[in-house]
Amino acid sequence: MKALLIVDVQNDFCPGGALPAPDGDQVVPVINRIMPLFNLVITSRDWHPANSVHFEKWPSHCVAKSRGADYHPDLDRSQFDLELLKGTRDSDDGYSAFEATNIHLGAFLRQKNVDQLFVTGLTTEYCVKNTVLDALDYGFSTFVVTDAVKGVNASPGDHEKALKEMEEAGAHLILSSEIPDDTCN
Repeated sequence: MKALLIVDVQNDFCPGGALPAPDGDQVVPVINRIMPLFNLVITSRDWHPANSVHFEKWPSHCVAKSRGADYHPDLDRSQFDLELLKGTRDSDDGYSAFEATNIHLGAFLRQKNVDQLFVTGLTTEYCVKNTVLDALDYGFSTFVVTDAVKGVNASPGDHEKALKEMEEAGAHLILSSEIPDDTCN
């Protein structure tokens, strides 16, 4: 079975947010278009407490129950099957969806007989990359949908470097138009 994982498409990671990926909102129409290709759609959200040590490294962002932690308003939430919350503890960075505190993602995917995981979302060089590397460590065939991810690009080229690192680790880089028609099988 193939599953779609949407990583952190939240207001604070989009233009106008506290820690935006330039053009981060451009992933939304791509994700909305491909969601119907999947029988299982999983999302993750950064869900930090206000006093998180994570904010010693980063501007305050995606504070639990804040507008910044909300999904981008144009993201179609009607097809979500499971939401993962990460970074929920004071001492938790929560870069990977596999670090979710409300469910063990690896065990859940195995229970659902998922063998291929298609990853989209924000931001390429942090939460997307860490999620993809963890998915590979768990043994899932992992695809990064390159037109459905965007980076913060704190340093020029960070997005591209992260894509290369994921590919070198074993992830498949594909465009949304290349997702096989048999995805629901």
